[in-house]
Amino acid sequence: MFRYSSRVLAASVAFLLAVSPSALAETIKGALAKAYENNSSLNSARAGVRVTDEGVAIAKSGYRPTVTGNALANYSSAAGVQTTVGSVGLKVTHPLFDGFRTKNGVASAESQVYAQREVLRDTEQDILLSAATAYMDVIRDRQIAAFRKKNLSFLQEQVRAASARFEVGEGTRTDVAQANASRAAAIAQLNAAEAQAKSSAAIYRQVVGEEPGKLQSAAGLGKLMPKSLDQAIQIGAGEHPKIKSRLYAVDATEFGVKVAEGQLLPTLGAEAGVERSSRSTAPGSPGDGTANSASVGIQLSVPLYQGGKEFAQVRQEKERLGQARIDTDVARDQVRASITSAWTQMQAAQASVAANKEGVAAAQLSLDGVVEERKVGQRTTLDVLNAQADVTASRINLVQSERDVVVASYAVLSATGRLSIKRLGLGVAEHKPEEHYKAVKDKWFGLRTPDGR
Repeated sequence: MFRYSSRVLAASVAFLLAVSPSALAETIKGALAKAYENNSSLNSARAGVRVTDEGVAIAKSGYRPTVTGNALANYSSAAGVQTTVGSVGLKVTHPLFDGFRTKNGVASAESQVYAQREVLRDTEQDILLSAATAYMDVIRDRQIAAFRKKNLSFLQEQVRAASARFEVGEGTRTDVAQANASRAAAIAQLNAAEAQAKSSAAIYRQVVGEEPGKLQSAAGLGKLMPKSLDQAIQIGAGEHPKIKSRLYAVDATEFGVKVAEGQLLPTLGAEAGVERSSRSTAPGSPGDGTANSASVGIQLSVPLYQGGKEFAQVRQEKERLGQARIDTDVARDQVRASITSAWTQMQAAQASVAANKEGVAAAQLSLDGVVEERKVGQRTTLDVLNAQADVTASRINLVQSERDVVVASYAVLSATGRLSIKRLGLGVAEHKPEEHYKAVKDKWFGLRTPDGR
């Protein structure tokens, strides 16, 4: 029974591989998922968010007390008298009011965290777009190399046929030379195409994290695309992470102005301390022994004038705020331009696909006709070579335009801010930066990071 089942299973697997050789091929979604998990630049951006998260914990330290321990030991000898003095103590300082600097500093740090998350989301989009581009480049360049190889085989046959006709007196030496020249050019073109395919594979390895194997053909994003350019621009203005990160940066800078202004306000703090001191001399003296002391106090500090530094810092932060608002406008313009460029490129590529398909069919029909006409002496070898060159060029143009349609569709989705693993349905675990933030934002002490480093 087991032997029979094993044979059936083996036969079934063999059948599936035979009828579906693409079953083991990589898909564009699979490549994007691997890039999302493995890309070094993306992992670096995630680390940058974790670095920014700690800024909130640093800012919140202004709410908390500081505890300082101190110890003193001193030995002296003079005029035959040896004196040893020692003390140990503990001092606690707690801020009561600092001109709202801590409050506004925490708010600024939180806004910086949100801004950095949007920067991360923008980086994710860039990596996904780069992965899609690299994927399609590998497919395109492999197909071009295959066309060049097929073209070389055709031209080698033309060289053989031209030589045979020349030997029997039906052709000329010129026909042979033209065929040889075309074959030599085809060899150079094939070498260049194979080099380009290897270059594209190297870029794919850099972005995705592994060498490209067999790749399935891919199509545009279809239903995920906006219905019109105006809708795409509207979506991008409201959702693109580049714009949202700049808006959070404006919030952070506004709080930064308040932090700088807080330096002009009074500060109030409470202090408490205990100390134990001892003294001994040889020979002894009435002052030897130990003593305990404790103190509690409140300190108020009112800044009057400190050289104008604080005023300059307030003005500086206000200028930085103005710059941040201008940067937001710059981001809006960049997003709008990116959407328009990607949209028009997609439309042009779609039109090129239709035109190039007709061009391939017409060029192939022309080649077939020229070959037949040459057989009856109505065409020359040069006519055949030119017709074959047209076929190869048309096929390459079609492959390029098909690649451009797919890449442009991903570029449009990226330009609108919607190129994400959720929308693409990549089926990979989503990186959630808020988990690290929650783990560290209220942490009072500890040297280890949440992952144990």
